[in-house]
Amino acid sequence: MIENTSPSPPTDIPHQEIKSIPFDLFSADNTHLVNHITDFPLVFAVTLNWNHADDTLACLESLTQLEGIRCTILLVDNASTDDSVLKVRQRFPQVEILVNPSNLGFGKGFNQGMRFAYQAGADYVFIVNNDTYLAPDAVSILLQHAVDDVGILAPVIYYASQPTVIWAIGGKVNPLNLEVAEKGRGTVNNGNWPPDLERDFVTGCAMLLPRHTLEKVGFFDEAFQMYYEDADFCRRVRQAGLRILVVPKARLWHKVSASSGGSGSPNERYFMARSSVRFFRKHGRGVRMWVIVPYRLGSAIKTTLRLLWAGRVESARAYWRGLRDGLRDKL
Repeated sequence: MIENTSPSPPTDIPHQEIKSIPFDLFSADNTHLVNHITDFPLVFAVTLNWNHADDTLACLESLTQLEGIRCTILLVDNASTDDSVLKVRQRFPQVEILVNPSNLGFGKGFNQGMRFAYQAGADYVFIVNNDTYLAPDAVSILLQHAVDDVGILAPVIYYASQPTVIWAIGGKVNPLNLEVAEKGRGTVNNGNWPPDLERDFVTGCAMLLPRHTLEKVGFFDEAFQMYYEDADFCRRVRQAGLRILVVPKARLWHKVSASSGGSGSPNERYFMARSSVRFFRKHGRGVRMWVIVPYRLGSAIKTTLRLLWAGRVESARAYWRGLRDGLRDKL
């Protein structure tokens, strides 16, 4: 385990050794692959934890079962106060762990992991929420669609509570109000999709990032503590001339909003509101703001009424505090 005493990512890190090789490679039918394992691209799978040991262990279990790739697994722990790190160390000794002295949030935490992976020579970085688990072939399928002009590859994400129902399949961005239209949520995969789907946006819940993306675009904007850092990142990827692809045959399941206390919780509503204001202030300048402001005001009123109708008074208050703080934030 690597203990960090500051929030800055480590520098001058030597190339990492292979921590695990899929068991399938050593089967009687695949022994010829072992001699060529170093020809595979090096993937760093990075996940972030804060006081969710059970979710993290389940996620790491699925990452250790990934097939057909050369993979190092890295856990970034955001100063958990439970026994997460101890449990991970005991159950998965092959997993690299970065332990932060304080909670850096989503963007900074994942940036730390991505920088570590980049400095360690990763060809691809797979960032994934710790409240997920994925099919063993998910990343290897994504790699089959990796070409020079692709900046992000993503799986189709299903609800963990409804394993056949789609939670996220990416979306297109309205050029006027910058809203994302995500078709497919709540539907069942009918198997009629093309091999890949070009998108303007995919959720940061799971992204496979080629090394050239990090070199051209950089990392998450760390001013977004939680939420909208993925929308900002996707926008910068597209502005860099790179494509974003969702690959339907790659599958992942998400427990949805566990790190923020659950969908509709005061914490989730606060950070969603605050980050949304920052995003639209950052990317909606000029004439576009004449469309965005009334649209977002209407959205805020609808969100408030929905929360009040559901009896979530504290969540409604947190939502408006987030809007206020987002307007006060410096860009």
